Amino acid sequence: MTNTATQPPRPRAAIAAKTLRTDRWWLAPLLTVLGLGAWVTYATVRVFLQNNYWVEKYHYLTPFYSPCVSKGCDPHAAHFGQFLPDSPLIPYAALSLPFLLLFRLTCYYYRKAYYRSFWMSPPACAVPDGHKTYGGETRFPLIFQNAHRYAFYAAVVISLINTWDAFLAHEKADGAFGFGLGNVVLWVNVIMLWAYTASCHSCRHIVGGRLKHFSKHPVRYKLWGWVSVLNGKHMQLAWITLATLAITDFYVMAVAAGWINDLRFVG
Repeated sequence: MTNTATQPPRPRAAIAAKTLRTDRWWLAPLLTVLGLGAWVTYATVRVFLQNNYWVEKYHYLTPFYSPCVSKGCDPHAAHFGQFLPDSPLIPYAALSLPFLLLFRLTCYYYRKAYYRSFWMSPPACAVPDGHKTYGGETRFPLIFQNAHRYAFYAAVVISLINTWDAFLAHEKADGAFGFGLGNVVLWVNVIMLWAYTASCHSCRHIVGGRLKHFSKHPVRYKLWGWVSVLNGKHMQLAWITLATLAITDFYVMAVAAGWINDLRFVG
């Protein structure tokens, strides 16, 4: 009987190909580039247009301009005051947009998405990395990924502001109660944003982390269970909220520009 422990190791197969995968492994990274690229382009154009963001008649405010704190904002849309200088280079919602961008950029799912698609690091399983070296997230600029928890707190505050905007949208310009398709669009977006925010990995750790005995913390355990369910849908919610944000903004813009009329159910 041959003693395999004393046998010399077999040489590795000489494979010249970078990967032996024959499926369309490149499709997911490509779709991610197209999807994120299209959304970033649309959002960037919209936040610097500085028009058609507010429907005075129905008090609809697009989330891309909330909170509207520039001195150039319509005073009726400035629910939290006007204190930023009016400049075409400064978005009307410059107070919130950097924090929302930081929250998305440091999100665990988005890291995977743009690492694989834009940085090719790596583009797919069993496909070599597009870079010769990888220093991890321990030095500039990727060390800023560790700020995700703090960006989460800011995202919660901004979600509260969006919720307040949705409530205010039920009061028409004449002070009467109103309810239209725009209200439905605003509320769907708010609900999805809360679901995405609550599904965050940091939220899951904040709710149920650092506990040795769940039995001694039944309330936190229950919350942790709910957040864990949402956490399993984090990727889907990340994309859904990109869609609801764009749809909500486009709807408000279309009504404000007079392209369409808001479908009214009450008032």
